Amino acid sequence: MKKIIFVFAMFIAFSVSAQDSYYTVYTFVVEPQNQATVYNLVEDYYSKNKPEGVFVRLFEIHFAGGDATHSIVFSGSQEALGNMYGGGPNDSFSLFLTRLNQHIKDGSGSAMGRNISLVGETNVRYRAQRMYFLDVKDTEAFDAAHKKFHSAHNPAGVLVNMGAPSVGMGTGNYNRWVMVGFKDMKTAIGGVNKLLDGDALKAREKAREELRASNGGAELKGSGLRLLLGAW
Repeated sequence: MKKIIFVFAMFIAFSVSAQDSYYTVYTFVVEPQNQATVYNLVEDYYSKNKPEGVFVRLFEIHFAGGDATHSIVFSGSQEALGNMYGGGPNDSFSLFLTRLNQHIKDGSGSAMGRNISLVGETNVRYRAQRMYFLDVKDTEAFDAAHKKFHSAHNPAGVLVNMGAPSVGMGTGNYNRWVMVGFKDMKTAIGGVNKLLDGDALKAREKAREELRASNGGAELKGSGLRLLLGAW
């Protein structure tokens, strides 16, 4: 991918619902001296030109393999994302991309997929998000076991989103991803178990062992952390 290239076609393109929920993601490299400029360009454009029914989020990537330092994620229903891609570029968007591409470098690519489950409060912005990429042999068993575990043992202040790529970067290496969102970096460093104690922690640890035995043969392929810079 040469910098950010948005192909305006009818993609079957994450929202706050697991029903009819899809995403597209683009990753790229921003050198330190250009980070503020890139944020300001994205904020200026999408605060005025947010696609109807689509969530737009800009992330800074940490602790992950690869060269990409940032990603932009579009999420929503199939219809909303389809309308965004199907409308074709306009002059303001073309100017936005021209300016943006002057301040970024080639990244690791792009992908699209679907959101499968979402557990936790959705009216909170989770600034720090741990990322896990998994190759699962029995995806049906994994999806059921994952939702059962997190629905019963997810503490307040944590959002767990799980989905699957359909095409693009990572496809073939992993078939499930999990994002665990925390309100700040401090809680992301400690992880979920640091938010629990006593019987709740013991119950979660026991259930975790049961999850490992019924997770459909999930194998961890990669992990990282991303920080939310802006959301529109």
